[in-house]
Amino acid sequence: MADTGIFATTAEVQRKAGSGASATSKAEAYTNDFMTQVESFINAATRYNWSDAYSGLNVDVKGILKEIASNLAAIYVIQYDMSGYSTRVEAEDLINILRDAALRGLSVLRDKKTEEFLLGA
Repeated sequence: MADTGIFATTAEVQRKAGSGASATSKAEAYTNDFMTQVESFINAATRYNWSDAYSGLNVDVKGILKEIASNLAAIYVIQYDMSGYSTRVEAEDLINILRDAALRGLSVLRDKKTEEFLLGA
């Protein structure tokens, strides 16, 4: 099976989910499913279809999309099964860190002046 996500790869999501992630939830099939959901969410939340425009975007925009998508998908991987982490607090801390970074990235993409700048770059 190959990565089917547009914005980020399974390996990128696995790195962010950490060593405690379950083998099931970090498997490519699950990550591909999570990535599809995340990409649709990013498009809807920012009111722009980044998936359709992806091939024409510059590396900076792709990097922001990669960060947001891999963070959100890693949250799904972690929450699927937290038993592999040393404590539940460790898993929750990872989720909080990933959520904060994803929200920061979404905020950047939602700003219309930033969107104009990124699309014009």
